Amino acid sequence: MNNVLRQHAEQQFAEELAVLRQADGRHRPANWQLSPWAVATYLLGGRLDNGFEVSAKYIGNRRVIETAVATLATDRALLLYGVPGTAKSWVSEHLAAAISGDSTLIIQGTAGTAEEQLRYGWNYAELLTKGPSSQALVQSPLMQAMQRGHIARVEELTRIPADVQDTLITILSEKSLPIPELASECQAVQGFNLIATANNRDKGVNELSSALKRRFNTVVLPVPASEEEEVQIVSKRVAEMAITLQLPAEPPALAEVKRVVQIFRELRNGQTEDGKTKLKASTGTLSTAEAISVINAGVALAAHFGDGVMRASDVAASLVGAIVKDPVQDALAWREYQETVIKERSEWKDLYRACRDID
Repeated sequence: MNNVLRQHAEQQFAEELAVLRQADGRHRPANWQLSPWAVATYLLGGRLDNGFEVSAKYIGNRRVIETAVATLATDRALLLYGVPGTAKSWVSEHLAAAISGDSTLIIQGTAGTAEEQLRYGWNYAELLTKGPSSQALVQSPLMQAMQRGHIARVEELTRIPADVQDTLITILSEKSLPIPELASECQAVQGFNLIATANNRDKGVNELSSALKRRFNTVVLPVPASEEEEVQIVSKRVAEMAITLQLPAEPPALAEVKRVVQIFRELRNGQTEDGKTKLKASTGTLSTAEAISVINAGVALAAHFGDGVMRASDVAASLVGAIVKDPVQDALAWREYQETVIKERSEWKDLYRACRDID
């Protein structure tokens, strides 16, 4: 398993989950691996009574995570909502791993997602030879979660066509999935629930119907509130990914991480951090996830085409690619930012020269 590019959360943090299960003496809902308190501790991190240190998977408002966990302990499904890059999928995976010990019951929403992917399909060879039968039925991840009493995940719910989305209404309200071809149904076992993620920034978004919205408790995951918080998130994730990818490079200097985060925050907010200079805002989200990608790309460049130390020249290319999504509006905003902000900061001269070379 060591050569797997990306382990599931329950594999990567198996030790933490095992220690939490052993130390957790609080009430656990039916079929939950941990109590709600322990699930929140797993995501937010903390020191246990036995001295074991649980790493933080989510850095942000504690009440947001507590609300999400409490929702899953009821009969309401959970909708994690926010702009792209605010760790919705990350939180969804870790919630499922902590509650069910299995984060793999997932349906990826796209414009081409069909009703069968949410409900069930058929093995057509079996169907043609024997007709409709339980052996010919192909269970969806959602159906498997219902039978096992586990958490199912639907990523990018608003990318799925509206008529397919509404397939979930009966499942979430009746906790049952009718199978008319077999004159039967699949009833959800205790512990079953659904986590969906959605954002309203992508093109091709399909709004949820009012009937479906009522079946969810919506928890909004915000962008990091402060620069320090965002720097902490980026540094932590870059360090974890560098180990997984086995990059032969030094960890990026904190100053470089802070610089990328500050650029993203200023362009995202349309003004400098001190509020003295107004800026043209970028059309992109410039999310924390994109900042992580920029730093990772810089580390890879330094590792394979440099001396292993990430510098401004290693960051510049990915930085420009992340910011300039619209070749007209974003290019103008970026050029203005270079000339009015980066150029005027004496400690950023190296980055200014590197970005000008890219341009």
